[in-house]
Amino acid sequence: MEQIEWNDFAKVELRVGRVVSAEHFPEARKPAYKLLIDFGPEIGSRQSSAQITPLYQPADLIDKLVVAVVNFPAKQIGPFMSGCLVTGFHDADRQVTLCVPEHDVPVGTKLL
Repeated sequence: MEQIEWNDFAKVELRVGRVVSAEHFPEARKPAYKLLIDFGPEIGSRQSSAQITPLYQPADLIDKLVVAVVNFPAKQIGPFMSGCLVTGFHDADRQVTLCVPEHDVPVGTKLL
């Protein structure tokens, strides 16, 4: 495991957002959803593509709090522009489980 300095980690803006909408992303190479996530007034709403289809249905994602990196440059994914990276962990079957706060916290809250 490569070690990093605290200042390297401090550059990553990990924020809590609330999923506003989720829909299938048929143009994606691998099964994915297009998400619209609200990060509050400071950051606003951002879109993201997430390969989480095996464990989540679009309706189950609405109003879910997620943790995302919000200071990467926007990335073109096929016809879709992603403005943040939603975080998660691979389970034993290599399916992504979202990284979520255990309790309700305000959208836009930065990971400390």
